[in-house]
Amino acid sequence: MMLVGRLYPESLSVAAFSYMFSTCTGWLVGMGGSTALDTLASTAFTGRDKHYTGILLQRATIVLTLFFIPVALIWVYVEPLFVALGQDKSLSQDSARFLTHLIPGGLGYIYFEILKKYLQAQGIVQPTTYVLLVTAPISAGLNYWFIKFSGFGVMGAPLATGVGYWLSFFGLLAYACFVEGFECWNGWDRRCLENLPAFALLAFLGFVHLGTEFWAFEIVALVAGRLGPLPLASQSVLMTADQVLVTIPFGIGVATSMRVGGLLGLRDKTAAIRSVKVAIFLTLSVATSVMILLIVSRSRFAAIFTPDETVISYTARVLPWVALFQIFDGLNGSCGGSLRGMGKQNVGASINALAYYVVALPLGTWMAFSGWELSGLWIGQTIGMILVAGLELAAIHSSNWDDEIKKAFQRIGA
Repeated sequence: MMLVGRLYPESLSVAAFSYMFSTCTGWLVGMGGSTALDTLASTAFTGRDKHYTGILLQRATIVLTLFFIPVALIWVYVEPLFVALGQDKSLSQDSARFLTHLIPGGLGYIYFEILKKYLQAQGIVQPTTYVLLVTAPISAGLNYWFIKFSGFGVMGAPLATGVGYWLSFFGLLAYACFVEGFECWNGWDRRCLENLPAFALLAFLGFVHLGTEFWAFEIVALVAGRLGPLPLASQSVLMTADQVLVTIPFGIGVATSMRVGGLLGLRDKTAAIRSVKVAIFLTLSVATSVMILLIVSRSRFAAIFTPDETVISYTARVLPWVALFQIFDGLNGSCGGSLRGMGKQNVGASINALAYYVVALPLGTWMAFSGWELSGLWIGQTIGMILVAGLELAAIHSSNWDDEIKKAFQRIGA
């Protein structure tokens, strides 16, 4: 985005719009669909023969590849949809071309996510960081070359991004083959074709669980655009910051889901419950620190992103609500991860759908156009997130952990 903005500023909207749409569709196949491995692979690794974890890797590859096919077709033929949504004809055409160039990279990203989950289920978490430390600067260099020198112009960005994702996948694959992580692989097995519908359902529910939150925030961005250029500029600052901040509870949630799934495989309900409590305490501690930091720095926070004093001042008025949101978003991260570890993606998806689309968005939109403007949208999102956190806590508290252990072994056929 930074390179496109500096080298082709007139095409920044194309890149921003296209990456937004790809995140809400194709990237969610990788992020959300692969959460089925959070549930199944961690339990299989500790509670069944390790080679079954390799079979789950194969099953995930088949299912998520099939999931991506309709997404890729939508990307190719998305121009009429964008026009119908009121977007400029030229922007719609260029975004469709951009997304078409991004299709190969979409598969690379999905396979990277699958392999990452496969390794995490075995307790191998560092390689992802090592690989990204190498491939991220390479990807940045490729973006610069493709955009400025290859002749593709702005269309070089999705090509370079795709190459970067494939490099990350092959880097992680090399680590799994030659360093550690290969003990669960016993070659391709026809058993990977068994229970495909059950795996696909769990992957789809994971897609919806994460997607309901992603889509809600994109709707908030669209509503902010209706409020005028100043609220939209402020929302761009706040969403950029929140996308960075949310990686903390999301990362804790991923670790929690793997930990809980693995402990269910060991039939250790006491340790599983303790892991959930530790995750909740950790996210609350971190989120409280973030909240305090945002409140203390609110008067100049937006200056990190823009020199416009009007935007800085407007953002400062909204930031207290964004700061409060972090507390309950943190709880959502740890509790949502716990539910995924227990195989309850359906519960998380249902709670998100209720909280965001029945409460948060209608309330926030009404408040936004009743004089609260952007603060109203964030108040709505905060109230929705309070509801999410409360219902997820209630779902976890009411769980019978002996039954959860039985269900975990039923899911892996053991």
